[in-house]
Amino acid sequence: MSDDKSKSRQKKETIVGELSEKLERAKALIFTNYQGLTHKQIEKLKKTTKSLDGDYIVAKNTLLLRSLQGSKIKLEEKDLEGPTAAMFVYGDVIEPLKNLGKTIKQLGLPTIKFGILEGKLVKADQLLRLAALPSREVLLAQFVNGLKAPITNFVYSLNWNLKKLAVTLKQIENSKK
Repeated sequence: MSDDKSKSRQKKETIVGELSEKLERAKALIFTNYQGLTHKQIEKLKKTTKSLDGDYIVAKNTLLLRSLQGSKIKLEEKDLEGPTAAMFVYGDVIEPLKNLGKTIKQLGLPTIKFGILEGKLVKADQLLRLAALPSREVLLAQFVNGLKAPITNFVYSLNWNLKKLAVTLKQIENSKK
């Protein structure tokens, strides 16, 4: 009997160690309530999150809280009420968030509890707004186009006057024939 307890305890310590290691690497952490999702849907979310440089992990709240003890993040048991999954994001935060937002839009699940970005607590609605932002590449393209527009318009207006002069001269030449 005590052998079973020690194996269970050892397994829990291993899980806490893995969660702590993931937490150290993570740039962001998003907590969700996965209740209502099928096993297949959870596995699909895990797979897509993994491809976007993150991990989506279902774990007991006590183990999640224990893994957070050594970090700067301070949460209480009441913060993680109900079934909880944690999304650890290691690279770009927006793409995994977009994927989560897309899943929520399609299935209505999971529900976001809250997130931690750069050590700051972020509410669910703020995370969903971040998920709705265009990608970094699109934002950069929009920025460059914004910078380029006045110059392009200036060049166009300079060319327009030259074209107008050429057309006028051509009309004068044609009228003299």
